[in-house]
Amino acid sequence: MTHASSPLSPLSPLGGFPQTRLRRTRRWDWVRAMVQETQLSASNLIWPIFVIEGTERTEPIATMPGVERMSIDIAVRAAERAAELGVGAVAIFPVTPAQKKSLRGDEALVAGNLICTATRAIRERCKDSLGIVCDVALDPYTSHGHDGIMVDDYIVNDPTLEVLCQQAVLQAQAGASVIAPSDMMDGRIGAIRKALDQAGFEHVILMSYAAKYASAFYGPFRDAVGSAKNLGGASKKTYQMDPANSDEAIREVAFDIQEGADIVMVKPGMPYLDIVRRIHDQFSIPLAVYQVSGEYAMLKFAAQGSAINEEACVMESMLAFRRAGADAILTYFAPQVATWLASHP
Repeated sequence: MTHASSPLSPLSPLGGFPQTRLRRTRRWDWVRAMVQETQLSASNLIWPIFVIEGTERTEPIATMPGVERMSIDIAVRAAERAAELGVGAVAIFPVTPAQKKSLRGDEALVAGNLICTATRAIRERCKDSLGIVCDVALDPYTSHGHDGIMVDDYIVNDPTLEVLCQQAVLQAQAGASVIAPSDMMDGRIGAIRKALDQAGFEHVILMSYAAKYASAFYGPFRDAVGSAKNLGGASKKTYQMDPANSDEAIREVAFDIQEGADIVMVKPGMPYLDIVRRIHDQFSIPLAVYQVSGEYAMLKFAAQGSAINEEACVMESMLAFRRAGADAILTYFAPQVATWLASHP
């Protein structure tokens, strides 16, 4: 009598190899859920939103299907819905009218500007049920589209820091719970932390865009905030990181932690998962990742063309960020992801 024909036989051609069978814990839903190594919840999400002047206004963004610029009243209602879905925070980005832009980005220091007004309105409505992340950089406000003050075609570091510190304090006064410098100037974390503390905002979280690369994936965002035309063909390579560099990211993060960052961020996301993992393994600090506009657009356009299943691919990307070590994920998919999570508990 032979047992060779039985697939469960210990006398199989493999010589009884599978004493350990990894597929055993993949067989049923309950056991897959039990042994799942990476968890995702709506509280891991930060939703970037774009605000414009006016009331009851929205504007579609052609390069980001499904994303709209919103007047503040609509943004407040959208933030309320995000809070109800369990999204952790919103990140506000202003679309400054062209007539209010200047060489030095003076609108950034106006207490009634878009980002400060939106922050006050969302804070008043949502209280502490939702985090409010405010971007600190000058690119939404400068006529040249760069993140800092330009002198002779070069973004000067230390004079920019002075403006960024004032900008950060204004946003904290408006009700920001997280100040997020995205400018990549040297020393800005230490300078902003000192300015916030001296102004009585020692409780405000400082989330640094610590490893922000000079990436080609930012194009749709620049369309969204209206800085693409201002920037023209210029690059930000003199202050954002070279995509070829990995060790430099570790140095950037180490400096920002030393200067007082509470959370550090990697931007973009999917093309830089190796950086996320290195930072997670080397530093004991909360870590964020930004699934940027180009990543969003690729997934959206592919889904619209029936090349991929949107929900499946977006959720897989979220798990990839978490698996790599990210605690927080900035994504334009945040409300959708939160809704999907709620529908598949």
